[in-house]
Amino acid sequence: MAIAQPTGRTLVAAVADLRRGWEQRALWGHLGWQDIRQRYRRSVLGPVWITISMAVTAVALGILYSGLFDIELATFLPHVLVGFIVWNFISGCIAEGSEVFIANEGLIKHLPSPLSVHVYRLVWRQALFFAHNLLVYLVMLLVFPQPLSWTVLTAVAAFALLAVNGAWVALAVGIITTRFRDILPITQSIVQLMFFMTPIVWIYDDLANSPNPDIAERAKLAEFNPFLHFLEIVRRPLLGQDQVLRHWVVVLVITVIGWALTLFVMRRYRSRVSYWV
Repeated sequence: MAIAQPTGRTLVAAVADLRRGWEQRALWGHLGWQDIRQRYRRSVLGPVWITISMAVTAVALGILYSGLFDIELATFLPHVLVGFIVWNFISGCIAEGSEVFIANEGLIKHLPSPLSVHVYRLVWRQALFFAHNLLVYLVMLLVFPQPLSWTVLTAVAAFALLAVNGAWVALAVGIITTRFRDILPITQSIVQLMFFMTPIVWIYDDLANSPNPDIAERAKLAEFNPFLHFLEIVRRPLLGQDQVLRHWVVVLVITVIGWALTLFVMRRYRSRVSYWV
């Protein structure tokens, strides 16, 4: 008769996976960098194409919606550009996280390493993309100077918090998707939908303070969108705006709950991933 493994030992094993994965920084750091080099192998501009593609899309949409909403381009375009930079990191962690273990089937089956290594590799790769895209932000500051202050430093802590959340999302969704493959297209569709429901190409404060009470009331429903809060803790300081406490509170609560749920999922199903892939 099989004896069930004690919950404590299983939870300890899940935490140990995270710790051992973090200790192998040289491995996932190298693999993440090689992912970028391999993707743009024999390309003249290399990873700069990521930045160019994002910048062209953001500028085109910024100009379009600036005219539609009748908002000054100097105000609206920086809002859209920074929103795109942050959103690319968020959506990358979710979309690629949903197939992080499926895509690394060969390594999982033949390389004895913690599962978290593949998630750290993914988040590191997305962080490198984010760093490349910051070049657009620096150019934007030259064209449209922003009233930056010392609060811009809070963007560093905000991005670190973003990366911590990206890790638990990739772990949890990655494990679930490995078991139920139908979740993959659903996740990617949700990410696309949330792009339009998150204030990237529209300004939340303008709609929430609209003189039309119906528009203002509907706009405030965006507060229930968690991506709004993650986006704002990074974007506001980069645009010289003051931080808003409620955004940080929501993000911190989601971080704690998210990691608690992820540890539960890892405790139950971490050992089965190698069979599911």
